[in-house]
Amino acid sequence: MKQSSAKMKKRALPYCLLLPALAFVLVFKIYPLIYCFIQGFHYKGSWSLETFRVLFSNKGFWHSLWVTIKMNLVMTPLQIVLSFLMALLVNQAVRGIGAFRSLYYLPVTISMPVAAICWSLMLSVNNGLANSFIGSWFGIAPQGFFTDANQALWCIVALSTWKGCGYWMMFYLAGLKGIDTSVYEAAKIDGANALQTLWDITIPLVKKTTLFVMVADTSINILLFAPTQLITSGGPSDSTNVLMYEAYKQAFKYGSYEKGAATTCVLVVLILIIVFFQFKLTNQED
Repeated sequence: MKQSSAKMKKRALPYCLLLPALAFVLVFKIYPLIYCFIQGFHYKGSWSLETFRVLFSNKGFWHSLWVTIKMNLVMTPLQIVLSFLMALLVNQAVRGIGAFRSLYYLPVTISMPVAAICWSLMLSVNNGLANSFIGSWFGIAPQGFFTDANQALWCIVALSTWKGCGYWMMFYLAGLKGIDTSVYEAAKIDGANALQTLWDITIPLVKKTTLFVMVADTSINILLFAPTQLITSGGPSDSTNVLMYEAYKQAFKYGSYEKGAATTCVLVVLILIIVFFQFKLTNQED
């Protein structure tokens, strides 16, 4: 009996340790998501699809959806490629590599509001550092950056990429550290050059890491909200009005909580669809 009780306690211990994190996820993630879906399918106090009908008939919704898709088609692949290249650089066994790892990871430690304010100051159309540099060195006229409808979205992409690449770099670095060095030694004996080793060995062996980074990065980027709110407020000319910011406006600016919830439901479905196709493209069954 004592041995059986000890075994049960040993098996229950990991679940007890995970319980606080699970409770946090249930209260602050799962419950709000379920409540959001309930709100989205309500219209004037009763169950209805009317909220979605009104939402889908709104041109602003479709414009925000297109801005979100356009931004993520560029930003997510860009972040994955750059993170992988950064991981390859900091995986080298050279003196002082720890300093470079810290330097590349440093933007992650800066909060998004602080990063957004710093970038808005650097890219200011009037007296920003970027305009001063390109004007004095290259003689280029001052650029609008966040105030230009053609540039604002791509400035947010640049900010988010700078902020997030160091985070995903660490996952890739962990994946690279998990590769047996004997595989590289065998490839070297067989006469494989650096490019062949990268393409035929490294990339296939970090496939699962790439899948995780791809799924997680997609989810985060689709829900990206802070730079739009803090810097551009969806402008200029709605060029940065992503779907998450549209949901925020509907709920907290216009007081239409049902429309805000319905927009969030569309975001969740969009993430699920994209992640499904990502799994299919990478041929991962698990």
